[in-house]
Amino acid sequence: MATNNDQHYINLIIDGNTNAFSVLVDRYKDLVFTLALRMLKNREEAEEVSQDTFIKAYKSLSKFKGDSKFSTWIYKVAYNTCLDRIKKNKKKYNEVTIDEFTEHQVKIIDNALDNIVENERKQAIQDCLYLLPSEDSFLLTLFYFEEQSLEEISKVVGLTANNVKVKIFRGRKKLASILRQRLEPEIINSYESERR
Repeated sequence: MATNNDQHYINLIIDGNTNAFSVLVDRYKDLVFTLALRMLKNREEAEEVSQDTFIKAYKSLSKFKGDSKFSTWIYKVAYNTCLDRIKKNKKKYNEVTIDEFTEHQVKIIDNALDNIVENERKQAIQDCLYLLPSEDSFLLTLFYFEEQSLEEISKVVGLTANNVKVKIFRGRKKLASILRQRLEPEIINSYESERR
């Protein structure tokens, strides 16, 4: 369901108050931009896709049924707009080669990250998310940073919740590999300097 607050503005827009749309844009613009940047890896293109997302959302707002949250719906519009842009550009985005990680190894790396100051940890993860393939970065952002449920994400990307769960797990493995490559030298250096 759309939150009552979002639904209020949606109703105003449908009734002809075009200015009410700016409230929804202000509410979701940062997130839409972040998701677009995660997928496209290019600031200018992410800005263009963000604008396109809101134009598409405005034009098709009457089709929004309210059977999911408005945020889920706008994320889906953003996701599909990003996919269209990727297809149009036919660019090859950053691919990460990974070693096979067991779930236990992923947890070990997660635990190692917990020892880093919270802000540094978040920044390290954000930096490493940028290196992931587009879809992985998008899904992990929705799940971990926007705290969307598997069901909500499945509506956004058009996959089953089970498929989303598998993709998120694989994305975490790739992220763990990147974090390991980037953070391990830092942790080792820190450990060695403490021993001196």
